[in-house]
Amino acid sequence: MKLLVSLLVLAGVASAARNGIDFIQPVSVATFQCIKKDGYSFVIPRVFTSVGTLDHTGIQNVKNARAAGINDADGYIFPCLATHCPSAANQVKQTLDALKAAGTHVSTLWLDIERLAWPANHASNRAFIEAMVKEAEALKQQVGIYSNYYNWQDIVGLDYHGLSHLMLWWAEYDGEKDFGKFRAFGGWTRPTIHQWHGTETGPCGVSVDLNYVP
Repeated sequence: MKLLVSLLVLAGVASAARNGIDFIQPVSVATFQCIKKDGYSFVIPRVFTSVGTLDHTGIQNVKNARAAGINDADGYIFPCLATHCPSAANQVKQTLDALKAAGTHVSTLWLDIERLAWPANHASNRAFIEAMVKEAEALKQQVGIYSNYYNWQDIVGLDYHGLSHLMLWWAEYDGEKDFGKFRAFGGWTRPTIHQWHGTETGPCGVSVDLNYVP
């Protein structure tokens, strides 16, 4: 009997793991229903682009996912650092305002911190990201960081731990649905999500990155 109980407990732990996707292409409500049926319980569309514009396709994807019964619908901002772009705070505010105007919301707003057009100045990069976080928190929006060891090292420096209180979406295409190869950085000792596989034709024909939560 003890063995049976142990096996049931282990089965419960295993079943608690969740699979999710992030993507940029338009996805219909029907396709999200298919994705949900295939065992994916969370989605993270892009909602703001690196060229400084709202991603209206992604905002509609958030709305469609929720209509399909996927309640864990997040969104991510790919920050724009060019001089013509809105300020750090306004990129967040514009995104959240647009989601609200569309009649939807994201559970978590993720800030995509990876190497693309970031200046060499760690101090200014830290300030930019902090301004985004501060705006999200002022607007009562749960916010998290998407990054990995090398991106964090290059953009803000490994000695910067100022945002380690936030959830971490860890990008490492190691092909393993676990946290076994996680290397601590930025004050994080464990991520919340692991993006473990890069772009492929995934569930129901959608081009996605694959993600895992234990």
